[in-house]
Parts: sequence; C-alpha cells; structure tokens
Amino acid sequence: MSQHQNEMNEFHWMLDMIQTIDVGLVVLDKNYQVQVWNNFMEAHSGLRPDQAQGKGLFTLFPNLPEDWLRHKIDSVFFLKNRAFTTWEQRPHVFPFKNYRPITGTVDFMYQNITIIPLTSLTGIVTHISLIIYDVTDNAVNKLEAIKVNEELKVLSRTDKLTQLYNRGYWQDRLEQEFNRSVRNTRASSLVMFDIDHFKKVNDTYGHPAGDVIISLVGDTLRKVMRKTDIAGRYGGEEFGVILTDTDSQHASIFCERLRVSIEQLKPVIDGVEIPFTISLGSAELNEQTASAKEWLAKTDQALYKSKHNGRNQTSLYQP
Repeated sequence: MSQHQNEMNEFHWMLDMIQTIDVGLVVLDKNYQVQVWNNFMEAHSGLRPDQAQGKGLFTLFPNLPEDWLRHKIDSVFFLKNRAFTTWEQRPHVFPFKNYRPITGTVDFMYQNITIIPLTSLTGIVTHISLIIYDVTDNAVNKLEAIKVNEELKVLSRTDKLTQLYNRGYWQDRLEQEFNRSVRNTRASSLVMFDIDHFKKVNDTYGHPAGDVIISLVGDTLRKVMRKTDIAGRYGGEEFGVILTDTDSQHASIFCERLRVSIEQLKPVIDGVEIPFTISLGSAELNEQTASAKEWLAKTDQALYKSKHNGRNQTSLYQP
C-alpha cells in the first residue's frame, strides 16, 4: 500500500471517529467561523455540517453568551492553553433540548465544555476546537442530591408539630443573635411564653387535643411575627421568639398582640370548645447581659412573674 493510500485511510478513519463520537465537536477559526461540525452537533442543533461550515458561530446561534464565550476563546488563542467551563458555572452554552428519558424533567442539556488550541506546523494557533459533553445525567443527579440534603437539613431543625424551629436549632440562633446584637449594639428582645394549664388540657381532653392546641399556637405565632423574627418550640408547651431590632416597648406590643390572638381562638375539638390562654415574659438585651444563657434566664424570670400574677398576661423583665 502506497504512502498516499495510508494517509487517505488514516484520514477516513479519523473523520469517521470524529463524526461518531458521543460528544460535540466544533472547530473554529480566528473569525469564529465553523470549520468542523460533527454528527453530535447536527443531531442536537438540527443544522447539517454543510449548513454550519463557513458560517459565523454567533450568526448560527445569536442567543449564545457571546461576550463571555469570545473572552474564553480569545484567551485560548492568546495563551495557547486549554480552557474549561462546567455546568455549575453555566448550565449550558449551546441551547440544546434534553431528550434523555430518565432525566427528562429538565428542558435543556447540561454541558461541560473544553476549548483546545489547535496549532499549525509553524506552531501558531490558527484554530480552536470546542468539545461539548452532555452531562445532564450527572448534573440532575447532583442537583437532586443537593435538594434532598437541603430538605433533610430543614427537617433536622424543624419541630414536626408546629413547623417552627426545634429547640436545638433555635438555641443556636439565640447564640448567634446575641453575638450579632452585642456587636452592632442594636436592640433585640427575647420572648418566652407557654400555654396556661396545658397539663389540664391533656388530662381532660387527651393528648391528641393537646397536639391540636400546640399546632394552633404555632400557626398563630407565624401569623403575628415578622419574617425576621426567630421562633422555636422550646419544650412541650413552651415557645421562644427572638425579636430582632426590637426594644422592650415594641416587644410588649408584640406579646399583647399574640396573647389576644390566642385568647380569641376558642377551638372546637371533637365537638368540645377548648379555650386556652398563654403567659409571656420578655427581656430586652442590654449591656449588663453577659451571655445568651443569661438573656434567657432573665426572660424566664419575666415569664414566671406573669404566671405568678395570675397568667394570661405579659411581663417585662425588671432588674
């Protein structure tokens, strides 16, 4: 076999390989004109090689992120080094539809792209190649795993009955808010409250009725508090609320609004009306408070005062 025939054979099998590999391959010259367009690109873009070759890439795809892609390609021409982009940086460059059956929940193909400099015999970079990898399966699996982890994280810090923060996470937030308020010297108030005579509710109407009462308290609290407030179920029938950027006067207004809202509930459970009330205590954070634990203790003192004085009322901490 002659040298010429060997070269022709090599050319043909290389061309066959380029056309059949399961990645996209595009070769561009310095004017961003397409020189090579393989079967993968044809299958996903709908453009045959004869329709793409010799055309400007940004003419064929006017919606490409042109400035960003030009910057990437120009750096490869200039530095003669490879460049990469992943789906985490940009989900896709070429807006190809996703046709994978298992990950069909996403509209577009997630892509990783490698940009490779192609040098001439004289060592000059005259072209670059774009290799486009379909990574939809991996991307979707990773996104699903992230979503599941986020859901588990939320569940791990949420009280199941009230959907408020559970005690452990709420106490972490109390420490954070204490440090934040001390650092920026802005007012913050802490509120602790519990359901009056809750044991009697459980003993008289049963624990399922008690669960309904606790759930109602959680619902009412979420309606009354602001989005910036931090509420948690501290114990069985005890709750805590961190009122950010709130002095004692406004904390008292919040407490009364919550107390009255709950007093007016009068739920009917299994045909029986079960009115109930709450007692509240509040303490504003000041310079004399050395720790979050002490802040909580002062608030508990105020709550004890409300209960000692007859319940269904609000008390502010007084040194």
